[in-house]
Amino acid sequence: MSQLHFSFPLPLNRPSLRHLRRRPAMSFSSSSSSSPSPSPSTSTADPKADPRSLPQVLTYHDQTKHSFSNYARGPRGLDWANQPNPFRRYASAPLLPLLHLPAGDRPQGQPSSLVDAPAPAPPPPSYSSLFRSLPPPQPISKTAVSQLFYDSLALSAWKTAGSSTWSLRVNPSSGNLHPTEAYLIAPGVESLSGSGFVAHYAPKEHSLEVRAELPSGFLPKFFPANSFLVGLSSIFWREAWKYGERAFRYCNHDVGHAIAAVAMAAAGLGWDVKLLDGLSHEDLKRLMGLHIFPEFEIPPRPVKGKKVDIEFEHPDCVLVVFPRGIGEFNVNYRELSSALSEFPGLEWKGKPNVLSKEHVCWDIIHRTAEAAEKPLTAGDRFSIDPFCESESHSENSYKGFSIREVVRKRRSAVDMDGVTAIDRATFYQILLHCVPSGSGNGGKQKKQLALPYRVLSWDAEVHAALFVHRVTGLPKGLYFLVRNEDHFENLKKATRPDFEWLKPEGCPSSLPLYRLARGDCQELAKQLSCHQDIASDGCFSLGMVAHFQPVLSDKGPWMYPRLFWETGVLGQILYLEAHAVGISATGIGCFFDDPVHELLGLRGSTFQSLYHFTVGGPVLDKRIMSLPAYPGPKIDA
Repeated sequence: MSQLHFSFPLPLNRPSLRHLRRRPAMSFSSSSSSSPSPSPSTSTADPKADPRSLPQVLTYHDQTKHSFSNYARGPRGLDWANQPNPFRRYASAPLLPLLHLPAGDRPQGQPSSLVDAPAPAPPPPSYSSLFRSLPPPQPISKTAVSQLFYDSLALSAWKTAGSSTWSLRVNPSSGNLHPTEAYLIAPGVESLSGSGFVAHYAPKEHSLEVRAELPSGFLPKFFPANSFLVGLSSIFWREAWKYGERAFRYCNHDVGHAIAAVAMAAAGLGWDVKLLDGLSHEDLKRLMGLHIFPEFEIPPRPVKGKKVDIEFEHPDCVLVVFPRGIGEFNVNYRELSSALSEFPGLEWKGKPNVLSKEHVCWDIIHRTAEAAEKPLTAGDRFSIDPFCESESHSENSYKGFSIREVVRKRRSAVDMDGVTAIDRATFYQILLHCVPSGSGNGGKQKKQLALPYRVLSWDAEVHAALFVHRVTGLPKGLYFLVRNEDHFENLKKATRPDFEWLKPEGCPSSLPLYRLARGDCQELAKQLSCHQDIASDGCFSLGMVAHFQPVLSDKGPWMYPRLFWETGVLGQILYLEAHAVGISATGIGCFFDDPVHELLGLRGSTFQSLYHFTVGGPVLDKRIMSLPAYPGPKIDA
């Protein structure tokens, strides 16, 4: 029987731990990698692609790894005078206030006249019920649109401690920096707009800033009735201010969290959501009006100074939201792209605000984002798979919260108590909501059919290596959740030969969870997650391991950010599941990449660890006071 101890031998000559907590000083002398560049490889997906794109992506991934002896490059300290404003606004754009919809209450902020008041929203469904089936779809209305954003991307609270005050949002973000911006592309909505429009969502005000009026008939030409689009973009500077070169990874984690947040909020309204992934980078830029930002000139090396153009928004993706049960509909990507080529000619309103006085440009972030830009894949077939429910193992593990209570009260734990335990049935129930196919796909986990993974347009590529610390009825040790069972044999061959790969006791037959080795791995989990206690003090922690270079070589370097999106979607469910069963969770972006691979026995770049997470009992800081999300304090941070 394989036994795992915290001193599990890693084949490393690592230095004393007291030298590892400091990050290296910021350097502006060179943008070259401190480790060997991967050998060049060309994507087979797009023969016209720049052959330098994939090597650039692989170089970035290698250069931004943390190791026991060296962290990825970032600022020496935090430049508080230039902390980016977390709220993008478009000055002079018309502002359309949305409604506030607390759980179980009539909308707040509605007109006093009963004749003009919007219809009250039906009570939100329970969180756990959404994984079995979606409720009847609501029509597009001011109330429904308000609820979608209120339950996905709005502020959830304000916090204050001493002289500091800061906001929290429904969608989590690395360092609470929130690089993700959102756009609504919708037909005319009663009480909002008499015609189709593109609007930026302003979370501090819970309002829409109208950027442009849509050409007549644009949405009905390409999408079914009662459908609309939600676009997501990233401001890299917000994340790079704190995290330096590794920020591109974190921005894409956040995109994944936002995708899942929108999908879950939409599900509560009876709406399905799907990524429109055939469109190109340029198509998305035009759709959201991001062409108004001047083209950013990438410097040859990291530089510091006033560079307002670094605050541009990078278009990430667009989601189509439509009534559940609508059946198949086709999206002609080529015709849609052609229509979007006319969008720069629309009358775009609003000037983006300036977020910082001075900036630092980490050039490798922008080179990699450019290399990972997606081309138009007009031949891609848009498909909607039937909704597959997730299997239930321990429904009584949930506390009966509604979807709104779960998403709006979700918090990122700052510390774990090191005491709280969950029972084995609850652990298995959480993991059943972490697999992509639910109870469909012939019992095999691979295709993304269940909520919220069905929003993604590719088969599952992300797995989870789990460090089990405090799960009653389950031995401590290292476990592995195989989220795409087509990878099972390759994973067994790629990992350590002495791993057990045994189904644990009481595990549902449909859950592809395996025990690799027994033993107390608390100290090991802590060391691998940049020596953070939170990785060892929860009930369990995990590293998300992606099928990596084969995917990038086969499909294209544009899959690089999408792998991080998938980790963010999975992470969002871990957040929600933790709250739904009465505990908490936290995403961990700081971990030692290759030591994780060495623990598992992984060689090369076939599989790579992209995101860590911890789930357990939170420690509440009583010095911090909570304030309502709306109306918030009169500050801009």
